[in-house]
Amino acid sequence: MAVSYAQNLLSSVNVILETMRGDSLLRVSPAERVGERSHVRHEAPMGLARERLQHATSNLHHRGEPRVAAVAELTRELGLRFREASLLDARSALQQAEHRGAVNITAGTKGGRGHLVDRWVPVTSQATAALQRAAELQGNGRNLIPDGSRYSQWRDHAYHAWSKVAPDAELKGFHDLRAAYACERYEQLTGHPAPVVAGERETAKGEDQKARAVISAELGHGRVDVVAAYLGSGR
Repeated sequence: MAVSYAQNLLSSVNVILETMRGDSLLRVSPAERVGERSHVRHEAPMGLARERLQHATSNLHHRGEPRVAAVAELTRELGLRFREASLLDARSALQQAEHRGAVNITAGTKGGRGHLVDRWVPVTSQATAALQRAAELQGNGRNLIPDGSRYSQWRDHAYHAWSKVAPDAELKGFHDLRAAYACERYEQLTGHPAPVVAGERETAKGEDQKARAVISAELGHGRVDVVAAYLGSGR
């Protein structure tokens, strides 16, 4: 049984106890009973294999969902959150990529950090190609969200469309594609596969921490320890 599921069950017990007793004096501590939830990734992201993503995006195109395919590519190639990829001005980003070799992520960032702190993400040839496709689909619009659609409508539609093609390609959610970016970037920076891919940390502790700091910034996180959820443990 997963720790998170066990904790949820015990939390439900607390609700029942409080309802029956009329107070909160008798409580069960989920963390003490079943342990803390793990935020360390233990499985390599399936999106590391680009042929899986290509299979999924090809199916999306056949289903008339090129914009969903474009968002999936941007999450994989730039490490963006779904919201960030959806709200990205791909035309402007493509110009940045061509002139600076990197893209500054400002729209749709968590907590609005993108408007306060620059977040430059390096661009590879695969990322440039993804930006070119996204810019073409965007046309004269501001981003990849179809005209007349609210973000929430687009999100629900895109997640439904993705759920129809991901299992056949042996892929999970958009967040798993973001983890694939992180693992690939780790290997670029250190010359070694990410711990979650190799099964252990193969690079020196200092180099591992430097890489995690870079990747944390590129993913838009404020803390280095958060990237263990993408790369695995650095111990």
